[in-house]
Amino acid sequence: MASPLKIRKENRILEVTLDRPKANAIDLETSRVMGEVFTNFRDDPELRVAIITGAGGKFFCPGWDLKAAADGDAVDGDYGKGGFGGLQELRGLNKPVIAAINGICCGGGLELALSADVILAADHATFALPEIRSGTVADAASIKLPKRIPYHIAMEMLLTGRWLDAEEAARWGLINRIHPPERLKEETWKLANLLASGPPLVYAAIKEVVREAEDMKFQDALNRITKSQFETVERLYRSEDQLEGARAFAEKRDPVWKGR
Repeated sequence: MASPLKIRKENRILEVTLDRPKANAIDLETSRVMGEVFTNFRDDPELRVAIITGAGGKFFCPGWDLKAAADGDAVDGDYGKGGFGGLQELRGLNKPVIAAINGICCGGGLELALSADVILAADHATFALPEIRSGTVADAASIKLPKRIPYHIAMEMLLTGRWLDAEEAARWGLINRIHPPERLKEETWKLANLLASGPPLVYAAIKEVVREAEDMKFQDALNRITKSQFETVERLYRSEDQLEGARAFAEKRDPVWKGR
């Protein structure tokens, strides 16, 4: 049986391509494989940035594989590490993740994209949460989407299932940038290489602070940062990279980040 993923590792970047014709839908087995891949990415000190995208030019991911469900995959089955798609509930993922949306992105596919830190899209990409039409709840999107885009737009998507084109998605801040399809991969890798050249310990601190501060009062979160009560912040302030950043600035040269 062919792997549902294509994996590329280059320049400390991991590219994960969903490759399940015809639509790159995710069944339980694919989700478990993705969970292993992203867990290994999280734990591998040699990898600094991940890209998630879809094979072909029509679909990024429509989410849950309804054909597999009809054949017995339970919607409440074992999705593996990190929950659906391997990213949604993966604890301690303190590295940047880029979603490159190369086509239709809906349902669980949109929830997967929302698990990334940066979303780039081809100009023909479309976005929706059509679960309402099949009598189900877009659970993760119901939690995340109203925090990412204006409440009323998020609720309209959740309550009606209406589609957004790439231009509207960018206007509401759902995605970062739009590119012609033939340039999406190039632009995604350009950004990934920029991030891979950056300070991994700072990225880790940023991701932990943003994640943990989401449900905290501003002053409480700031106090935890200044008192080094975040593990990643404590590690950063005691690291070689912290000293390297200061030295590089003083010596007017580019820093060499070692992640330690």
